Amino acid sequence: MTKTLSRPSAKGAKGFTLGRKGFAKISAVEGIRLSPEMEAQFREFDQKGLSPSERRKAIARAFGKVR
Repeated sequence: MTKTLSRPSAKGAKGFTLGRKGFAKISAVEGIRLSPEMEAQFREFDQKGLSPSERRKAIARAFGKVR
């Protein structure tokens, strides 16, 4: 006879958004840092007020693989 495991419901689950500074601190522990080019690009995104989807598209254009 197999035993079934119940999973916690996502109904009561709460999430949070990790900010840029917090993500940078966690990444630093792993030895991951943004290049000066990437830092400049993120500053430019902030100055232009790009939405998250616009930021993703710009990053994909700049750093993504061309198919």
